[in-house]
Amino acid sequence: MSYLRPHRLDAALAELARAPYLVVAGGTDVYPAHVGRAIERSILDISALDAMRGVSDANGALRIGALTTWSEIARRPLPRHCAALAQAAREIGGRQIQNRGTIGGNLCNASPAADGIPPLLALDAAVELVSAAGARRLPLAQFVLGNRRTACRPDELLAAVIVPPRSQAAVSTFLKLGHRRYLVISIAMVAAVLDFDADDRVAYCGVAVGACSAAAQRLPVLEAGLLGVARREVAARAEALIDAALAPLSPIDDVRGTRAYRLEAVRRLLARLMQEAAA
Repeated sequence: MSYLRPHRLDAALAELARAPYLVVAGGTDVYPAHVGRAIERSILDISALDAMRGVSDANGALRIGALTTWSEIARRPLPRHCAALAQAAREIGGRQIQNRGTIGGNLCNASPAADGIPPLLALDAAVELVSAAGARRLPLAQFVLGNRRTACRPDELLAAVIVPPRSQAAVSTFLKLGHRRYLVISIAMVAAVLDFDADDRVAYCGVAVGACSAAAQRLPVLEAGLLGVARREVAARAEALIDAALAPLSPIDDVRGTRAYRLEAVRRLLARLMQEAAA
């Protein structure tokens, strides 16, 4: 095995084109996964690739470099519709994890309980993947395929997350249930983004649930049912749709909670989420 820490993106991509590597950014997921056993794969440490850091405007959209840490995201004044992402950033692990962990690492690790994925799904975010052969863009829903599975090829790096713009009327929020405030794997989490037209009716709705299926997923029944609904009627309409909306979820029984408990938790979180978002 070998350990490489390139300072240029093209050098990193050239190495990936030559041979497969275990890619490490902040290491907050990689190292716990190898406690008590040796890392036997060659490591490509991309933490020195400054070109993949920071938040910038990309023709009205928000471009978040894959190596941007959760602390940076939490501190940065983001557009109003990205409030859910900032809220999630403050709840990922503890302060030390937030200082080292990256948004790209959270997505590539693809845990069903990854706190960063539901708000990005609700925002209709996409990912930018780069290789020595070129770049491509995928909707986040097509990138995260399941538990620890993504559409990233062995020769690719996730370079950035792209969040589309919304109007000044857009709002978003994120709620998470865990056994304590920090350093906890989520039992369930929900995120919603609502945008409103000039008549104060829902013009865009994105709602996503995490830790209740192999990959976090959006709730199309709820999203479609809220389009065109007046802001003051959002909470009541959502309440009537919740049971049908949750049908695609497949939560498991584990040490953090049973399937039934998770479904009931999501119902209550969604009801509160919609009240907060509509308010």
